[in-house]
Amino acid sequence: MPKVLISDKMDPRAAAIFRERGVEVDEKPGLTKDELTAIIGDYDGLAIRSATKVGRDILNAATNLKVVGRAGIGVDNVDIPAASAKGVVVMNTPFGNSITTAEHAIALMFALARDIPEADRSTQAGKWEKNRFMGVEVSGKTLGLIGAGNIGSIVADRAIGLKMKVVAFDPFLSAERARDLGVEKVTLDELLARADFITLHTPLTDQTRNILSRQNLAKTKKGVRIVNCARGGLIDEAALKEALDSGHVAGAALDVFVEEPAKESPLFGTPGFISTPHLGASTSEAQVNVAIQVAEQMADYLLTGAVTNALNMPSVSAEDAPRLRPYMALAEKLGSLVGQLAHGGLTSIDIEVEGAAAELNQKPITGAVLAGLMRVYSDTVNMVNAPFMAKERGLDVREVRHDREGDYHTLLRVSVATSDGERSVAGTLFGDQNPRLVELFGIKVEADLAGPMLYVVNEDSPGFIGRIGTALGDAGVNIGTFHLGRRAAGGEAVLLLSVDTPVPEPVLDTLCRLPGVKRVKPLLFP
Repeated sequence: MPKVLISDKMDPRAAAIFRERGVEVDEKPGLTKDELTAIIGDYDGLAIRSATKVGRDILNAATNLKVVGRAGIGVDNVDIPAASAKGVVVMNTPFGNSITTAEHAIALMFALARDIPEADRSTQAGKWEKNRFMGVEVSGKTLGLIGAGNIGSIVADRAIGLKMKVVAFDPFLSAERARDLGVEKVTLDELLARADFITLHTPLTDQTRNILSRQNLAKTKKGVRIVNCARGGLIDEAALKEALDSGHVAGAALDVFVEEPAKESPLFGTPGFISTPHLGASTSEAQVNVAIQVAEQMADYLLTGAVTNALNMPSVSAEDAPRLRPYMALAEKLGSLVGQLAHGGLTSIDIEVEGAAAELNQKPITGAVLAGLMRVYSDTVNMVNAPFMAKERGLDVREVRHDREGDYHTLLRVSVATSDGERSVAGTLFGDQNPRLVELFGIKVEADLAGPMLYVVNEDSPGFIGRIGTALGDAGVNIGTFHLGRRAAGGEAVLLLSVDTPVPEPVLDTLCRLPGVKRVKPLLFP
């Protein structure tokens, strides 16, 4: 009989579900790291919330552990690479607290609009400062939604019910899905210029970190009010304080901070600022939902091998796994490459297989492409839930199988349609195991996709390679490999460089100013 440990406080229905399904369960919340390390070897599954830290030491001691289930969205407290190396599946419940988080964002928007916390403090102090607190109506105002996924779409629905105009920025939001939601799809700059209220509903990734930077806050409408119930780090907190102090931002409400627990912050005490201690998922209903879901998912996996919402394992049968594994690695890298390089909103994606790849089950390959593509914008996406997230955003996904065999024994091509045109990349397997890029946006180029890289578009001219090599060398950036391709002599060329360490922003600016350079983009592959 499988045995599960629940190491954080969780709704009792989780333990009840495990027992009903025939899984032995122990409930021991509040264990110290040493206490957990001493007993974890006895368990096949570990169910947690945010308190338990599942690091390398815990995983090394977990000799029988097969699955870690996080009742909630964030898995910052789990070392996923270490878990993968140990063969431990990591699951979460990304949709169990969506309504709760969306409602908290709406509540904070109202609190900002009517200055409720400060008015409450003043009234309870016996001041009765009725003329001091002049609020604004939300009806008729424009709400700017940064992120229109599951939670963002719920916020949009509630805001439209409040007679607000909703504009949304989300690279994966199609025009059709925007119409279904009743929102207007806009660029980030348009949103910043038009919104009376801004609310963020996007995970923290390299692309979204400080999405409300000092520069972007300066682009907002004077008197804007900002709500963040998503992730700390989406807003430059120092710049936000300056904008509040100057009056450019009329109010801000944060449920999340860069450093948590947020025992102190320069924002605390700032006029117009409201804070809550990461309460987005803190309702009794949400706690029940995520507890039930994590128990059901973990029991399914331990008893039947079924995988749901796994962050480090695709939905693949044991029979197909050995053959599919290298193709899925190639697919994820190509999806990630397209996601990092494609401009404009994505509307459709074609995933084509030919040669040996056409003989395989294409669904896991498609899931891997979508996981790589959407991981650029989401920290909870995986090969299991990526197709659902793509459908949710209205992304048209087409699978194409070719029986022909072309220049390569096997080939995988990923093409995306964007507002700026179509972009296509293709790759193959060398020795039937090693993923290799063979075509980038119509240009033949062979390259491994691994670690930090640089993508450069430039004019094909003498001396260019020397200039870029010198610039990186002067900055102390070591080049691993050069991969070159061009359409024609003297025409447009692309350069892919692998580097030992990510290139700092000032160095990227220097490269952009080199003669002949059209575009420089840092890339990162796992």
